[in-house]
Amino acid sequence: MLETTINRFRLAGFIEGGSLLVLLFLAMPLKYMADIPEAVTIVGSLHGFFFISYILIIAYTTYKIRWSILWVFSAFIVAFIPFGNFLLDIQIKKKFA
Repeated sequence: MLETTINRFRLAGFIEGGSLLVLLFLAMPLKYMADIPEAVTIVGSLHGFFFISYILIIAYTTYKIRWSILWVFSAFIVAFIPFGNFLLDIQIKKKFA
């Protein structure tokens, strides 16, 4: 699966998008409903690492396959939207697979 640049990007999108969902739908409720703030500290740190890695992979993918500015902008924006990476992945599969 990781043989092409676009597949590496897709994997990074799944990891980053999944970490956002875990942060929003697991760690945040644990912090505010169960009074376990450590959940956000741990998951938030991991998500931050995955987010920075995702941004670097966007840059790498743009360099390798000469993405248009629309793809770059879309890839960046969906990182802030829950389930956004998964929706972008559908579009990437249609266009590049």
